[in-house]
Amino acid sequence: MTAAAPLALHGAAARAREGFPLVRSEDEWRRLLSPAQYDVLRRKGTERAFTSPLLNEHRKGIFACAGCDLGLFDAGTKFESGTGWPSFWQPLPEAVGTETDNSYFMIRTEVHCSRCGGHLGHVFDDGPPPTGLRYCMNGVAMTFHPA
Repeated sequence: MTAAAPLALHGAAARAREGFPLVRSEDEWRRLLSPAQYDVLRRKGTERAFTSPLLNEHRKGIFACAGCDLGLFDAGTKFESGTGWPSFWQPLPEAVGTETDNSYFMIRTEVHCSRCGGHLGHVFDDGPPPTGLRYCMNGVAMTFHPA
């Protein structure tokens, strides 16, 4: 993927140009998602730390994209990072993509759903073994399917 587009281009039209398999209009996304989900998934917003019910989800199962229900993370890869957002050390195969995020005067790696392009959060290199990665996800961008 290329570097993040300016904020004005973060809608469905921008995602469609990037070639994601699932494309919906802005009106469709607004009908399907809650305002908080729309802000995070389609506008690259961030939920407040420690507000997601998924932060305390510890059952076996799969965390999926709230926009298209693609499985993203197995609950067995979730760990307590202390950051206030659900954190994982590894996504499911081919579930997520990444791109450079230059917002807020820093360079980070954005994580998005590989099916619908919805913004999920960021990945950092301060996670636990075996990967050393911390996928810091917005809980509002995901749903949970217990095993």
